[in-house]
Amino acid sequence: MRTTLAAALTTALLLGSLLLAQGTTPPPLTLITAQGRRPLPTTMIRGQEMVATDDLVSLLQVAAREDTTAGGIALSYKGKTVVVSPDQPMVSVAGRLVPLQSPAIRNGRRWFVSLDFLPRGLSPIYDARIELRRPSRLVIVGDLRVPRVTVRLDSAGPPTRLSIEASPSTLITPMVESGRIVLRLEADALDVAPLPQAGGLLEQARTEGTTVVLTLSPRAGLARAAQASGTDVSRLNFDVPLAGQTDSAATPAGALPAGVTPPTTTEAPQLPPSPSGARLIVLDPGHGGADTGATGPSGVQEKALTLEIARRVKTLLESRLGMRVLLTRDDDRNVSLDERTAVANNNKANLFVSLHLNTSPSPLMSGAEIYQLRLERETPGRRGTASEPFTLPLTTGGTRTVALVPWNLAQARHREDSTLLANLLESSLRAQVPMGLRPIQEAPMRVLAGLDMAAVVVELAYLSNPEQDTASQSDDFQNKAAQAILEAVSAYRAAWRGGQ
Repeated sequence: MRTTLAAALTTALLLGSLLLAQGTTPPPLTLITAQGRRPLPTTMIRGQEMVATDDLVSLLQVAAREDTTAGGIALSYKGKTVVVSPDQPMVSVAGRLVPLQSPAIRNGRRWFVSLDFLPRGLSPIYDARIELRRPSRLVIVGDLRVPRVTVRLDSAGPPTRLSIEASPSTLITPMVESGRIVLRLEADALDVAPLPQAGGLLEQARTEGTTVVLTLSPRAGLARAAQASGTDVSRLNFDVPLAGQTDSAATPAGALPAGVTPPTTTEAPQLPPSPSGARLIVLDPGHGGADTGATGPSGVQEKALTLEIARRVKTLLESRLGMRVLLTRDDDRNVSLDERTAVANNNKANLFVSLHLNTSPSPLMSGAEIYQLRLERETPGRRGTASEPFTLPLTTGGTRTVALVPWNLAQARHREDSTLLANLLESSLRAQVPMGLRPIQEAPMRVLAGLDMAAVVVELAYLSNPEQDTASQSDDFQNKAAQAILEAVSAYRAAWRGGQ
């Protein structure tokens, strides 16, 4: 007995010494869960990077016990078990053999498994997906949004050309400020490729949680943003000129999103100020009170859906873009068309988006549509026409000088702005919800006529279509519609940076 015990101890010591001699300690993996990020230590054994099962027990709350039959260890989670055997490049998952890159190894009282054990052996018994991104040294647990983000210095310049790419497609909200570009991504965490070194007018690139910050040289002017099209990848391009540079040739090709035609007029367009100032949007939930709007086959009423979607858009715009958002109604009440217009004009809003759901005698009609105001033929020629300024007395004392714009010409001054907004909405909605056969149209809509800002009406679906009636009531549809509007507003502000 003593001889056997001594031999076993000698073998264990020799194996431990061999493992320690051959093992190294690489940087830990990063375990990303809904609760946050934590390090997952690994070690190199026999040329393979491995992780200790006791670390998995503590980090992922799995149970472990010795398996005397297999001579190995069994890991369990909520009644499901995976059995790890020594010296076998495979594990048993619910009786099914799953191959691994290398066998498990026991060192003293600890067991080590190869990294592919996480997605191949542990994920099948876990109640959440486990994804291993070996090049990025990430382990992602659960259905989290962790896009691969690449920031490139495409040209040192000046102008310095930068780009950011996120895969899969992810909402990127740019905030272009003096001296830096801040990019907020709609994600739970980021899988960031090595960031570029300083070059040209770029001094530093860094990440802060789900935000990428590009610090620019004091010599840099205001960056111009451009959105590139793509189905599986989101991409933003930036041109950073020298301060004071106004050469429009510096703007990269495709500076406006696909399908958007910049204004050709030589007259200075009436554009919203930069993102630091373009902070007010009015959302108009259509109908309300006794005016129920369209009613679907299920009995759902347009007035209820427009209010719910408007509230979701408001939350996104305030939290993601830092905008001030006013609703023309935040409850179920009647609001006249003139009152809706007055809310926007009196508060000097930069954008106005009226939300509706459509109806048709045919139940086959479906899809979202965006409407601009149809102008009379003579109106464009009078663009920008206003009366002579005059002075009004104020109740608090003093006077105020104002210039009146004829009511029927107010929207004409913002023709190009509204066209841009409509195009951006069509592009972003198309990626999220079904679109109609004629996604952008013009109509003599009373609610748009007197608005002194970029303004559109969005018909998000046809309630007369039974499928869209059902879909429009779902969280999935409403969230996608809200996100599409968020993306369009963000792109609108970014696209017009170069037009300041």
